[in-house]
Amino acid sequence: MTETDAPRQADIWTATKRGARILFAVSALLVAACQSIVPKGEGPKPTGPKPTGPEVTQGLPTDTERHRVALLVPMSGTNAGVGQSIANATTLALLDTKADKVRITTYDTNLGAAAAVNKALADGNRLILGPLLADDARVVGPIAARAGVPVISFSNDVSVAGKGVYILGYNPNQSIDRVVGFAKEKGLSSFAGLVPKGVYGERAGTALLRAVEQAGGTVVSLQTFDRSAGSITAAVKKLQASSSYDALLIADSGRVALQIAPVVRKNGGANARLLGTELWNTDNALSSSPVLRGAWFASVSDGLYRQLAGKYRARYGNAPFRLSALGYDAVLLTVRIAREWKVGTPFPAARLRDSSGFAGIDGAFRFNRDGVAERALEVSEVGAGAFTVVDAAPRGFAD
Repeated sequence: MTETDAPRQADIWTATKRGARILFAVSALLVAACQSIVPKGEGPKPTGPKPTGPEVTQGLPTDTERHRVALLVPMSGTNAGVGQSIANATTLALLDTKADKVRITTYDTNLGAAAAVNKALADGNRLILGPLLADDARVVGPIAARAGVPVISFSNDVSVAGKGVYILGYNPNQSIDRVVGFAKEKGLSSFAGLVPKGVYGERAGTALLRAVEQAGGTVVSLQTFDRSAGSITAAVKKLQASSSYDALLIADSGRVALQIAPVVRKNGGANARLLGTELWNTDNALSSSPVLRGAWFASVSDGLYRQLAGKYRARYGNAPFRLSALGYDAVLLTVRIAREWKVGTPFPAARLRDSSGFAGIDGAFRFNRDGVAERALEVSEVGAGAFTVVDAAPRGFAD
């Protein structure tokens, strides 16, 4: 679920600046209320009960006193578990905020993205949250745009942003920029990269080159691999032959990093600082690998998410997918804007571009002029049995 299959973990996570105030204090909400890519085959099974909150409905809302907002996610098929998890999180967000002017109707994109958005528009929805996948967003965006309805997609594929489509997903480019900047601040200047073949790898490689240039470092080697043992070994040996490096970015999932790290340590990278992307945040197995001790990666903070996950388990009886936070934060954003949004009028899309940004379970974020969510990320270090935050996420944006 993301830009491509590798990280087909990324459709289904973002370097920012420090500073300024945030328009909405999510932590206060959580206390008051008690507060890509998800790898294929991983995550909780969709066995928990369906959303039971009175604010989330299936079908046409009957009242006219609330803003009609559509949630477009897969509620059946392969990705139903993720879609259900996001839908449940929207229910929790509505309950936590005690929102009385927002009503969310869920539409199953697995039955067809075009059919889902057309039904949502016919039902009078003025804002669309979702869809999850980039391919669905490409279908939904133009249809919604013709109706003047903004789309806040959970995808992280920046190529679908714009023309009324906003991307809320976790962007690997921002993760790479953040961890490279941190590494440069710590005195590392020679960088190398291992990226998977395909679109995700191409974008990760470009992000590494730009981040290192901006930080004032040097990329001495950038190699691709196809995830087979032979291809990984060959790519690592090419790194070794090219030059020495202080830091090595492994732009892939934690599972793949566990496979690559031992090869790197034995072939010229014994003392290199290993760097990862936001994909590592969901793989606790990394902390059980001695060869990855001391590695750094940048991602959104998990502090508030752990509270959300606890509430989710208490209500639904199972663990949420990590992407459920996107659904929760999309509702927080909607409720915040709904305070000054007159019922029955078009959604004030200009409010999405507020430079001060918003706050959510995943920390501070704002949409840039391209419609892509910029996120305040923290840097974590892989330790023995746990991740430790070594550079906290900024609380807001300076400009």
